[in-house]
Amino acid sequence: MGDYRFVVSETSGGTRVIFLDCGRSLSGFRTVLAASIALSLLGLAAVFVLLVIFSGRIVAPMAQAYEKQRQFITDAGHEIKTPLTIIGADADLLELECGGSEWLADIKGQVTRLTGLTNDLIYLSRMDEERPRLQCIEFPLSDVAEEVVQSFQGPARARKETLTADIQPLLSFTGDEKAIRQLLSILMDNAVKYAPEGGAISVRLRREGRCLRLTVSNTTAQPVERDKLPLLFDRFYRTDPSHSSATGGHGLGLSIARSIAAAHKGKIRAESPGDRLLTVQVTLPL
Repeated sequence: MGDYRFVVSETSGGTRVIFLDCGRSLSGFRTVLAASIALSLLGLAAVFVLLVIFSGRIVAPMAQAYEKQRQFITDAGHEIKTPLTIIGADADLLELECGGSEWLADIKGQVTRLTGLTNDLIYLSRMDEERPRLQCIEFPLSDVAEEVVQSFQGPARARKETLTADIQPLLSFTGDEKAIRQLLSILMDNAVKYAPEGGAISVRLRREGRCLRLTVSNTTAQPVERDKLPLLFDRFYRTDPSHSSATGGHGLGLSIARSIAAAHKGKIRAESPGDRLLTVQVTLPL
């Protein structure tokens, strides 16, 4: 009771109640507790101040190195584009004068591939470095999705793949239409490329609450290792350890898709519901 502690005991003569005044010891305990809390808060405040003062200097070299790396990618990309353009033009002139050949076809194919890689690197650097403002407008997302899916019917049919779409009609979205169209194209291109011949591809677009959910699934030739799914969005990552370029890709598509989704405050993730099934899911807030 308050600062008192007591005990009740039964004796032969009746009930005995003993009270002990613990005020002095409790007062000392409270003093030590208050001092400990005050010293802890003071120590945390001192550490926080030191971190604020010195963290900038500690992290500055790493931040500068990272900025220089991104700037190097951008500058190198612009420098590479000019010789690639000249090589491509010279190959076209040689083809007109000397006729087509296997070597000219190889040169033009590699120029096209390297040009695409350079453009993707520059796009990623701009997204990370400049964080450009999106040209946000309201546009019919259902119509855009149907157009993109329809454009991949031909490549899928050429590989004897089954492409099905389940797109909810009359869905609109406020964002950068060009970027969203590129996001859809990247996901469809990956699905068509990496699905085995005769495989199946499915696209689903639905509104779920206050967000839009886009799901692109495709069968795979080999079982998908679930622990490596997050790595699919890393730059230049390939599920094939040999890094073969037979599919024509260079491992930047899903990285660009992640940047586009993040720029729209959305999320993207990869799942493997089955051993030979890969699903990429994009969630965009309305």
